[in-house]
Amino acid sequence: MMRKFLSILLLLIVASCGTGKKSKTSKKQARTISVAAANDARKGVTANKPVKSEITSTPSEYVTEADKIINTALTFSGVRYKFGGTTKRGMDCSGLLYVSFGKHDIKLPRTSIHMAEEGKKIKVKNVAKGDLLFFKTNKRAKRINHVGMVVDVSNDDVKFIHASSSRGVTVSSLRDGFWNSAFVKATRIL
Repeated sequence: MMRKFLSILLLLIVASCGTGKKSKTSKKQARTISVAAANDARKGVTANKPVKSEITSTPSEYVTEADKIINTALTFSGVRYKFGGTTKRGMDCSGLLYVSFGKHDIKLPRTSIHMAEEGKKIKVKNVAKGDLLFFKTNKRAKRINHVGMVVDVSNDDVKFIHASSSRGVTVSSLRDGFWNSAFVKATRIL
């Protein structure tokens, strides 16, 4: 029994949400990506700084469910990566989305591989705010092991929030070579 437990634990560690590759961005260079959750109400919000979850300058009738979930996820910006984490002390990629959707009474499975089985599969050219993006970040992996949520789509650039093992909770672009090559599919939950 102990041997099975250790085998499963080892399998989970190997298949974690880590990226496996270091980004080419220099640590000395500040990396900022601006995203707007609803009607440009939060211009200048950088992915590296925590933000408040409420939108004060946008009438509530214009704030979509996706915007509310994105705002919740953005409050975790900068939180360090922790395998299995679901708090501000540390999060993994599926934990970030599990908590962000859960705070708005939308139940998702806890792991990225099981999240990939939920919702309706959509083409990447049709993604919108709140859609989920799934990745295989390890070339040897035969299954999905990473997930992010679309926070902005503009000029064929898709920005998504996720928890990376090297940067913690951050916003990245699907145009980035690593994320583009690791991309598997997109699904719509909302």
